Amino acid sequence: MDLKPGDKAPKFRLAADTGGEVSTTALKGKPFVLYFYPKDDTTGCTKEAIGFSESLKKFEALGVAVIGVSKDTTASHDRFKAKYKLKIALASDPETQTATDYGVWVEKSMYGRKYMGMERATFLVDAKSVIRHIWRKVKVDGHVADVLAQAKKIA
Repeated sequence: MDLKPGDKAPKFRLAADTGGEVSTTALKGKPFVLYFYPKDDTTGCTKEAIGFSESLKKFEALGVAVIGVSKDTTASHDRFKAKYKLKIALASDPETQTATDYGVWVEKSMYGRKYMGMERATFLVDAKSVIRHIWRKVKVDGHVADVLAQAKKIA
């Protein structure tokens, strides 16, 4: 699916860290950041998760929830959160249905080998479940500040 700003955000319901759940139903009427990342406890993913955690109070002050999504299990998320003292919610998408719905479960290539994997991408969704901004093939440096700046425009 090739989502664009202005499109309705696809619905999701995912298991989250610490035995919880995140869903579009629970987020109804609230803006949120849904960011997809390849794997817990890898360099770029850790840096991104720490960045969102460090800025979480600023997002919360705007009323914006932040949810990270990967294919990792909730147990892996729990270890990842504990190891780096992460404050953001982490959701598990083991069947990659949500990633597919958002168009971020894509063919990747490393050393000439092709495989399916999670594209690092972020979606900013407003209180009416409309996608307001999309970042694809995210470069971690400066990304959280950019997302926060855009979130301020919709809060």
